[in-house]
Amino acid sequence: MQNILYLLLRRLRTPLIMLIVVYAITIAGFVLIPGQDDQGEPWRMGFFHAFYFLSYMATTIGFGEIPFAFTNAQRMWAMVSIYLSVSAWLYAIGATLQVFQEASFLRLIRLRRFIKSVNALDEPFWLICGYGVTGSLIVRELAAQQIRSVVLDVDQARVDSLELENALVPIPVFCADASRPDNLEYAGIRHPCCQGVMALTNNDNANLSIAIASKLQYPKRQVFSRTQSAQHAANLASFGTDLIVDPFKVYAEYLALAVSSPKKHLVFDWLTNPQHRALSSLYKIRQGRWIICGYGRYGQALYKALVQVGVDITVIEPDIQGRHTPDDSVEGTGTEAGTLRQARVETAVGIVAGTANDADNLSIIMTARELNPKLTCVVRQNRHSNERVFQHANCDFVMKSGAVIASRIMAYSRSSLLLVFIEHLLQQSDVWAHTLLNRLNHHVGDERLETWEVVINEDKTPAVCSFIAVEGSLQLKYLMKNPHDRQVMLDCFPLLLQQGDDLDYLPGELQVLQPGDRVLFCGRAEASREMEWNLNNYNMLHYSVTGDDAGHTVLARILRKFI
Repeated sequence: MQNILYLLLRRLRTPLIMLIVVYAITIAGFVLIPGQDDQGEPWRMGFFHAFYFLSYMATTIGFGEIPFAFTNAQRMWAMVSIYLSVSAWLYAIGATLQVFQEASFLRLIRLRRFIKSVNALDEPFWLICGYGVTGSLIVRELAAQQIRSVVLDVDQARVDSLELENALVPIPVFCADASRPDNLEYAGIRHPCCQGVMALTNNDNANLSIAIASKLQYPKRQVFSRTQSAQHAANLASFGTDLIVDPFKVYAEYLALAVSSPKKHLVFDWLTNPQHRALSSLYKIRQGRWIICGYGRYGQALYKALVQVGVDITVIEPDIQGRHTPDDSVEGTGTEAGTLRQARVETAVGIVAGTANDADNLSIIMTARELNPKLTCVVRQNRHSNERVFQHANCDFVMKSGAVIASRIMAYSRSSLLLVFIEHLLQQSDVWAHTLLNRLNHHVGDERLETWEVVINEDKTPAVCSFIAVEGSLQLKYLMKNPHDRQVMLDCFPLLLQQGDDLDYLPGELQVLQPGDRVLFCGRAEASREMEWNLNNYNMLHYSVTGDDAGHTVLARILRKFI
């Protein structure tokens, strides 16, 4: 508010001075010029009457000679005063309107409104720095889960687009450089409800500055960051950034898992990707040689990941010398049939179109399919505006950096236990993964799979803690009973139970819960909503366990225990 007032006073200094001078001169004239009362006696106007008369005359509200009729001299001065004061007011009003239209003043108004809306938040929220493709996906996903977010972005067009969206929950947004600590403070980094910060800009240095500022001020607050280079990833890791996502590296590992272990890959995809792949895709990937078109950062990450799982690779790259490609690489872009034949596309099982040009990537896929229709096709989508074109390409895998980053961050933000479970998954056999896959398919089919964490404590699961305190124990299976019909189990099951430092993967239903336990569930979204009744309503939980209605008061529960 002080900045707004200061800016107004500074911009309106000249108009205000002019108004003061005009009022002073005209009031002095009315006081000094003699007049006559109704008896014809000499009379002089006082300062109060002069100011009163000038107030409604100068603003053109009205006109009247008070308290007595004016003399000719007073009327002459009144004419001069009208021209002076009205001109001064017109100048002042014009200057004020000009200030109100200045970008700096409007920015201060928006900043004040933004700070006020952030300070008014009374529920957990995430601070999103960068509203590009990744940021927009994450904000929509958070809104779908009724989780609040605050957004900073340097592009006013993106800010305007978010303000015009029909979001499920109000989203405070402001156009500012998130790498500046003062802007982070405006956005609520010190707010007690801030869950963490997501550095999602397309500038690694900006993301680094955001992560450093966040970790230095609040070391225990979660910080997630995207990066485009191994150097910045190492820098981010050096001061404890909770999650660092390199989209090329993440997708390379994702594709390598699909090639080497399709069953593990499909389980991983179901747990982390909202739009997971169908179960039928499990049998489409064949073993054999792959072709990678483009040996930039993405191509190099893919080459390294696929070679580690024993895949034979042929690289197509126009700049073989500059990129330091493998010895058997083919020079070219891959858009020409001759180049693909030179890379023996007829005997390959898969091709990756991974250049930085969307048109070239689509051309590579179309040409390769004509030469080998059985190819597994992986295409890189660089521009979000080409979404519709890539949908019609019908490729087996579409690499979209924004979606890759968003899915990984959202998986981690839902529960850190999910990444622990995924690490365990990658160490298991295909038989173990296939069994889990069948179990997942039984509960959700081709619908969206949700994961959620349940923490057994008084704040988040009061009914469970009350039941354990009164009854002595509670088995895990009762959380998964339908609170409206205990004979029906909810479409969900536990993936991981953490009790202290002990981790129990795929725990049994008879496992006894204790205060402080953390349980990772997966299943349908409606199962998560129904489970909330058992977690927070004692009577519902008591019905799920016993089939009887419980007393409605704490005293009744205690009496039932001893009677």
